[in-house]
Amino acid sequence: MTRAKGAAMRRIQAGNALSAFGLGFTVPYLYVYVAQVRDLGAGTAGAVLAVFALAALVVLPFTGRVIDRRGPLPVLVGAALLASAGAAGLGLSTTVPAVVLSAAVLGAGTAVMQPALATMIVWSSEATTRTRAFATQFFLQNLGLGIGGLIGGHIVDESRPGSFTLLFAIESVMFLVLAGIALTVRLPAPAGLHGAPAGAGAKGGLRALLGHRAMVQLLVLGFVLFFACYGQFESGLAAYGTEAAGIEPSTLGTALAANTAVIVAAQFLVLRFVERRSRTRVIAAVGLIWAVAWLAAGYAGLGHGSQAMATAAFISTYALFGLGEAMLSPTVAPLVADLAPESMVGQYNSAFALVKQLALAVGPAVGGPMGAALHGPYIVTFVLFSLAVTVLALRLGKRLTPVQDQPSLAARTRVVTVHMPQAADAEKVTAAR
Repeated sequence: MTRAKGAAMRRIQAGNALSAFGLGFTVPYLYVYVAQVRDLGAGTAGAVLAVFALAALVVLPFTGRVIDRRGPLPVLVGAALLASAGAAGLGLSTTVPAVVLSAAVLGAGTAVMQPALATMIVWSSEATTRTRAFATQFFLQNLGLGIGGLIGGHIVDESRPGSFTLLFAIESVMFLVLAGIALTVRLPAPAGLHGAPAGAGAKGGLRALLGHRAMVQLLVLGFVLFFACYGQFESGLAAYGTEAAGIEPSTLGTALAANTAVIVAAQFLVLRFVERRSRTRVIAAVGLIWAVAWLAAGYAGLGHGSQAMATAAFISTYALFGLGEAMLSPTVAPLVADLAPESMVGQYNSAFALVKQLALAVGPAVGGPMGAALHGPYIVTFVLFSLAVTVLALRLGKRLTPVQDQPSLAARTRVVTVHMPQAADAEKVTAAR
């Protein structure tokens, strides 16, 4: 990595960590704030959470094309300013329309930031350093969220609405800090974009992306990944734990803390293992780990053991999910970047972010009722979804070039990969130096 790219990457990662720190102040307490502190009811609180997903689904289909036309930097700055306004609005809102509107603005801003940040990381890294760059981003996000949530928990007081206003003010300021840091980044454009005409990144668009079979398979795999894990954390799995396993609500916080602790502790240990192995085989292994996690959850609710054993099994479920997440962060996001033609990186990242949001919207709608009432079928369903991750990952591996599946091979074979976005399957032409 050049000195310029290294400097840009450090600033991008710092801004990413600070924005996650700000989000951590409010995310765990949003439901309580709307329903109880502002006394707007559980229905309004649920609507606010749904608005986050809906706002993302509205803006993401257009985000990628704007990123490829204008570059990720102005998009990130605009998204950060939008998110800052939404956070400040939530902290001051006292009526249903104001809360819902502020949530929509915040949700749109944070959704757009995802592909913009991912594209900036791609532009500031090489193929050989991209795995570590995305692993670092994931590590800093979780660390920031965890520290923010921990500090926020010592500030909030349900009897004092002003304490929540303070949390949202801190979150708003952190987004402004992200925008400020982004404006100092001297972002190196990819070599393939130098001298490209305006709008070149939009050529082909959705048709070219959908004609890229490997990317379509990765999108399907991504949906299953997020549906089977992230879409269940605070909905179906939480409902199952309290209803079937008799888990105390406070234990849910302990389980989430265990998840974050495993990610933070294991991320760079796992990275050493992942960097020199096939990406798709690592993802396939995650499917097996998550199948074991769901079996542990099944034991917690259906095993008829002691309450202490049920609690331990339930916490281990979240810990195993964390191990899988640590393995995914250096594999899936870099793979999206490596599949994308240089002029369509923003669109590929936005498409993957859109699939993620769809999974996060559908996951609670399906898993919530099942986890609360259909305990056995719920566990069986998500064991099967986890095994589907393994099958889909191995099938995807057959469509990738050896270097796409295992970037460490590039250093040994000295192979140069050139993207051909016009081809139906985005085939690559490789030539030895």
